Amino acid sequence: MSKPYVVGIDIGGTNTVFGIVDARGTVIASSSIKTRKHSNINDYIDELYTELTKLMEATETVDKIHGIGIGAPNANFFTGMIEDGVNLPWPTPIPLAAMMREKFGIPVAITNDANAAAIGEMTYGAARGLKDFIMITLGTGVGSGIVINGQVVYGHDGFAGELGHVISKRTNGRLCGCGRTGCLETYCSATGVARTAREFLEIRTEPSVLRNIPIDQITSKDVYDAAIAGDKIANEIFEYTGEILGEALADFTVFSAPEAFVLFGGLAKSGDLLMKPLRNSMEKNMLSIWKNKVKILPSELKEADAAVLGASALGWEAK
Repeated sequence: MSKPYVVGIDIGGTNTVFGIVDARGTVIASSSIKTRKHSNINDYIDELYTELTKLMEATETVDKIHGIGIGAPNANFFTGMIEDGVNLPWPTPIPLAAMMREKFGIPVAITNDANAAAIGEMTYGAARGLKDFIMITLGTGVGSGIVINGQVVYGHDGFAGELGHVISKRTNGRLCGCGRTGCLETYCSATGVARTAREFLEIRTEPSVLRNIPIDQITSKDVYDAAIAGDKIANEIFEYTGEILGEALADFTVFSAPEAFVLFGGLAKSGDLLMKPLRNSMEKNMLSIWKNKVKILPSELKEADAAVLGASALGWEAK
């Protein structure tokens, strides 16, 4: 193979992580930049080019990159466009694949970030050997990658699998960045957990260590730390989040009868704080033919690796 490496890029709402990957799926070097540092997409691409070039120079792979694969919110596999990046700082649509191809002079392919994570998990992680599963990414938003019979589901227009925007609360739901109200990601993302914390603290009177933090600065990590320390309100925030997510997974099961859900992202590392109420809620709401049949698996890959490896797999096919 004349060019034995590919680049995988995961564009998240907060950070952009990128890595150089060899043909065996080993990330030989990786780095990151802040996604929201630049309000202009061209400035963002310039910084990404600079930092990725440094990484290629350090690993002596400058002329050995076969292609670039990118996972990004609302990225369209068919068109190479980011059509509606609700968690990104730039006006959309963005012809990102074409812009990156012109900047780097290397073939580029792009897909939804959660689809990229699913591909990475299926190839290297907890979903190895599974042909039917749904990847749920719990980050700044809630993403999903649906795999049926070993194939990622894209739909006729490339946008299938936006389960984070399935409406969980039909009445008095929270406003979502997509413009609708009550979307799953407004409750079960890291930002959703922070919103729940603010709501609970405003309507409840019990003492909580979270009250020591300015209410508009509370993060999901703060809630996790408080819950681990035994804080009652923080634990109830996780119970509330797990209950809503469990209801959603029970509904998603009806669609494609997955063997498992694979959870990826910071919230997925919360252990029983999230998993216990999640499992209880999912089984409580599960159609009887699937009760106790669908597994919930935490990602086996490092926080950055699933999406980077999944995106990099696209690099081998990029044109």
